Amino acid sequence: MSAKGSELKRVRQARKANIRNKAYKSTVSTSIKKVLNSTKKEDAMNNLNEAVKIIDKVASKGIIHKNKASNKKSSLYKHTNSLK
Repeated sequence: MSAKGSELKRVRQARKANIRNKAYKSTVSTSIKKVLNSTKKEDAMNNLNEAVKIIDKVASKGIIHKNKASNKKSSLYKHTNSLK
């Protein structure tokens, strides 16, 4: 069966969305790594606020599930509170 116009358009849309979603997920993981690599609590708290903002933004766009977002935020808070 040959590919028609609407099928080709759907493939183009999926590729574009995949690239966009990958970029968002990359920023999430980068912000999480910044929090986890912080040694001082003050630095970790500043990075945590930024990471939570990014995670909420990505979850609101539907790129990651809201439960996954809250799980990530919870683990970040737990890590930050364990720092001295």
